[in-house]
Amino acid sequence: MDFSDEKMPFLADAVDRVRVEECFEGCLDIGKNCHVQNVRVIRHKLGRRCLIEYELIDDAGEIITLIGKVRAKGTDFRSYELQKSLWKSGFADDSADGISVPEPVGIIPEWQMWLQRRVEGVTATQILSQTNGIFPAKLIAEAAYKLHQANIIPLRSHRMSDELRILHERIPLVMEQYPQWQRRLERILLASDDLGANTPELKLCGIHRDFYPDQVIINNSRLYLLDLDLYCAGNPAVDIGNFIAHLQEYSLRTVGNSQALQEYENIFKTRFLQLIGDEFSPAIQAYTTLTLVRHIHISTLFPERRPFTETLLNLCEQRLNITHNS
Repeated sequence: MDFSDEKMPFLADAVDRVRVEECFEGCLDIGKNCHVQNVRVIRHKLGRRCLIEYELIDDAGEIITLIGKVRAKGTDFRSYELQKSLWKSGFADDSADGISVPEPVGIIPEWQMWLQRRVEGVTATQILSQTNGIFPAKLIAEAAYKLHQANIIPLRSHRMSDELRILHERIPLVMEQYPQWQRRLERILLASDDLGANTPELKLCGIHRDFYPDQVIINNSRLYLLDLDLYCAGNPAVDIGNFIAHLQEYSLRTVGNSQALQEYENIFKTRFLQLIGDEFSPAIQAYTTLTLVRHIHISTLFPERRPFTETLLNLCEQRLNITHNS
């Protein structure tokens, strides 16, 4: 496989079956007595990241599939150690509550890579539109709560000021692209600042910080949480608001109605509030709104989402009680 990335020159080796077999044999317990059958690049952001799938077969004929996560700025030891800690503290794939993380299996420092077992199943997004799509909503809320209770001390934090800073960085980029909306976007930013200033930070704990349906794999009655590399200390309402905003944006884009998944949203939110307490409801509402404001910018980055930018603008104005007269 021909592969080049000047920021990650070692990638050529990381996708070479012979080199991979040698490296796994030396670095990974799971790689001993295994042959590499297949190597597949799943995703590659040039000069930044790469996700590689390795299919191994052991001497007994069992297939083992690993996902290698490579980062140009260096091995992500923090995410690996977090996943290892979670795996050992109730998130293994035999946990009684059905909530897990993929098993971390090792690190290959020369490739700036850590690896986990690939988990089978479908993303929560893939079953949103199915008739039985409702069933995981409660379990996903329980998974978020379980992560928030894990008590693994994060090294970073994400406060309301960070949430607002991101909006103040991103929304001006939309103004540049759509100058006709500048006044409306300025109002949205002002109203977002007011909302943030009036949202109580009741509690900080370890949060996912990028929690949405694609980050959840459903395998029958078991659920796996994915991609914890933004894990940090924050308000647990961040994760719930982020998830709900993604539900609304997804239903807006796929069926033209942000409330199409209202039943799913209600089950998800109600279960979370049962676990954590109703006092978090206003913060969940606030973070839902602020995530939707962030989605105004995200929608401009993908050609297939640009037709929905103004609809998102309208939705954010409604949620922020902004009178649209220009």
